[in-house]
Amino acid sequence: MMPDLSQLILALLAGLAGLGIGWLHFASLEWIANRIVEGRLSAIGLQLGRMALLVGILFLFSQAGALVLLAGAAGILLGRVIVLKGVR
Repeated sequence: MMPDLSQLILALLAGLAGLGIGWLHFASLEWIANRIVEGRLSAIGLQLGRMALLVGILFLFSQAGALVLLAGAAGILLGRVIVLKGVR
């Protein structure tokens, strides 16, 4: 069964949103890890917030269907690839 046009548009938007959120999620990892190593306990709250944001976004994607969830997750992974290429 082919998805309708609205599902495809939502999947495209989820992929783009996932790319941005994935980039933000993984780019902030080094900054938060440095704060934890420095002994700043507030970084633990930021880490929990970072994880909660990612889980919340994935939950919203899942409410729109499997195609949207897969596109969003692919965007998050692409954001990770971009951050890792920048670090190397």
